[in-house]
Amino acid sequence: MRLHGERLIGQYRASGLWGEETLLDTFDHFVSTHADRIAVVDPADRAALVGTDPRRLSWFDFGRAVDGLATALQRRGVGTDDVVVAQLPNVWELPALFLAVARLGGVISPVPMQWRKRELRHVAALTGARLYIGADNFKGIDHLGFAEEAAAGTDLVDFVGLSALGGLARTVPNVGKGATRLISADDAFTLCWTSGTELEPKGCPLTHNNWRFLGGILLRLLGIPSGGRLLVTPPLVNMAGVGTSLIPWLLTGGTLSLHHPLNMALLQDQMAEGADFTLLVPALLNMIVKKAESEEDELNIGPFRTIATGSAPPSAHSLEQFQQRWGIEVVNMWGQNEGTVLIAGADDIPDPAMRVDHFPWWGKEGLKWPSGISGIEARLLDEENHQLSEPGTVGELVYRGPNVFPGYYRQPDLNARTFTRDGFFRTGDLFQILDDRYLGFFDRKKDIVIRGGINISAAEIENLVLAHPGVLEAAAVAVPDDVMGERVCLFVVPRDPSSPPDFTEVVSFLARQGIASYKLPERFELVQAIPRNPVGKVLKADLRRLAQSREKS
Repeated sequence: MRLHGERLIGQYRASGLWGEETLLDTFDHFVSTHADRIAVVDPADRAALVGTDPRRLSWFDFGRAVDGLATALQRRGVGTDDVVVAQLPNVWELPALFLAVARLGGVISPVPMQWRKRELRHVAALTGARLYIGADNFKGIDHLGFAEEAAAGTDLVDFVGLSALGGLARTVPNVGKGATRLISADDAFTLCWTSGTELEPKGCPLTHNNWRFLGGILLRLLGIPSGGRLLVTPPLVNMAGVGTSLIPWLLTGGTLSLHHPLNMALLQDQMAEGADFTLLVPALLNMIVKKAESEEDELNIGPFRTIATGSAPPSAHSLEQFQQRWGIEVVNMWGQNEGTVLIAGADDIPDPAMRVDHFPWWGKEGLKWPSGISGIEARLLDEENHQLSEPGTVGELVYRGPNVFPGYYRQPDLNARTFTRDGFFRTGDLFQILDDRYLGFFDRKKDIVIRGGINISAAEIENLVLAHPGVLEAAAVAVPDDVMGERVCLFVVPRDPSSPPDFTEVVSFLARQGIASYKLPERFELVQAIPRNPVGKVLKADLRRLAQSREKS
């Protein structure tokens, strides 16, 4: 499935940013050269999740399973350009499916476990997928039933449960490396899904070349060595899981240690064992630091080269504590399922406190970075599409590079609004020019608080309040105000529910940080949990509705 234009393909190939080698070529290399190395380790709680025992597979055994699955899927009719929908937790069969479907020239479309009939029907209708592979017993829930109900009126006719995949993987392979030669590095490898201002999820296809270029950036900035161990905490369904774990693993031939859904006791054991890399959302970083600060015995966190964080700005306190207590550099990442990424790593930004809100301005003329990142162009545009250059100004980040997707799958009208005339992707995120080298994330373009005509970054308020010792999690949203237009409402999850901080205490704490008074929250709500989507992003729309309902009551 080739979706990028021939002109762009020729341009990137001529410049050496794209090449001929596919991810399958790299995979086959490690199967043959590191056959005895452990490739994939199931989560230890697999039995509780899906009812079967965890496995550890060598590269040889994993490679044979991939080819067995490819053979079995080919017999079920999967071939060139076919989309296969997969709804599985992080178990060994999921990464095997990525490769097995690609072996046939198809495209895997992984979706979150939390999706139900409405989302599945949309995916099936848009892609024309005929095959759905899902968990027939995930925590006692049969996802095949949801998929079968969603199939009405679509081409979805074939359903395979996780319990059957192990048997299919033992199929005697007759599809192998020969099939790989029929696949181009410009073919789509994945079709992941993203949500934004549109009502329905949007499909984001990325090719082998998209992923290989992006993977090269990640390997440099995340410090993942050849043959390294990666602890996978996000689901393998989008940029967070596929981009930071699956692709680096494929490019380095190491060991993929699986986790998810979140099990704190198991995660603590896995972190004590150590790895070269993992990703933890800011809330988890904060939780680990506060747990360490409240206990007499130091938490046992094994050796890590790097930990990445993202989805929201981390607190400076967390980044500094990880460096001081455990000698671990925390890298702050901004990224999207469309392939865009900016990374505040230790090479380009040595000071961990700066990584909270500073990102390298990749692609700015005349700038070079210690990390050596090149080939990417990032610009800021104002509402009239004028390019911004003055420090302090805020505009929408537009982005162009070999990692960027070709456009939303089968949505040409949306793509016409999403890309500029010169091919830059409109990210929908607002960034601020901090100085002549750095950009800072400001907020979602349509998710800021505008109080009296002044833009307030919800992320800034959230980051500051997380340093309060009584706050475990926080989220700020805009609520309507008759006088000022909008005002800040702050939702807080207390660290100790029996002794939560009060509104006055939190506002005083923020005021002591020296921020402008107009940024201080004017409403305060205590909650048991911050609502998040399947990949950890805060559901701001849900919080706005909750704020309005509480105000009426």
